[in-house]
Amino acid sequence: MRVSDIDIDVINTAHIWDKEKRDFSLAVVVKTWGSSPRQVGSMMLIRDDGHIVGSVSGGCVEGSVIFSAKKILAESSAEILNFGVADQDAWSVGLSCGGKISVFVCPRKKIQASLFEKLNSANVNREIFQIECDFRRGEIFENKSLNSNEDCLPLKLIPKPRLFIVGAVHITQYLIPMAKEAGFEAVLIDPRSHFATSERFPNIEIMNDWPDDALKKFRLNENDCLVTLTHDPKIDDPALLIALSSPLFSISCLGSKKTHASRKARLQKQGISEEQLSRINGPAGIDINAKNPAEIAVSILAELIKDWRGET
Repeated sequence: MRVSDIDIDVINTAHIWDKEKRDFSLAVVVKTWGSSPRQVGSMMLIRDDGHIVGSVSGGCVEGSVIFSAKKILAESSAEILNFGVADQDAWSVGLSCGGKISVFVCPRKKIQASLFEKLNSANVNREIFQIECDFRRGEIFENKSLNSNEDCLPLKLIPKPRLFIVGAVHITQYLIPMAKEAGFEAVLIDPRSHFATSERFPNIEIMNDWPDDALKKFRLNENDCLVTLTHDPKIDDPALLIALSSPLFSISCLGSKKTHASRKARLQKQGISEEQLSRINGPAGIDINAKNPAEIAVSILAELIKDWRGET
């Protein structure tokens, strides 16, 4: 059984409810067969008053999970719920997509004390944190070893992908909110303070430094990515020199094929090898025949997601 990622947004809510001493259950997808709209590790919180956050399917089994969670909370005993097209219960909840799904529902009392506090701390500090759903014991707890067998599901908290955007341009105004909705953290870098303002770009970290100086303030790693959008070599190139010497999972540059060829020639003169240059997505974005700033932002974000998920 592979290690699955932890749903950070669900965990953040669980941390808040835990501090408020609210009673809730955590539902986790632990196995799927065939067609399934949500992957193993997907989570949903069900509070004692029926309020929910997250999902474990495309909407077809949530009602049944919520109903069962009430009993699970009352009995303080975890349970695995199974749904499939061959089951009468599956048809009653609408699971007609041809797949099967198993959901582990664990009440708060069976979740390790302080686990959500530790998960929150790891998330804030961008650290990896590992937990385990133990079906036999009916518990969820921290597990550094991540041993896997038929009685447990190991889960890993991985920091959200962090997007560094160089250039406070029109495209950026669309890219930032979409990227945040898709689960990215975003940092805007532009030394031109009259462009990079909080009025134009609210609720985001803005750095009015030169890109190379700004990026040196971070410990760049494989959870980070960079997009340059200014078309100005004085601004874009210093950022690329830093990025190409770091293990970023994606590097993209706006501009035509002709512009990208000129960019590569400049960087080669700076000592960048052809192998390093091959890491750059140029022109940035998946080809969807985008014309306006919003469409270009969509194409760029699609490429970032593709690189983050490791799809070819």
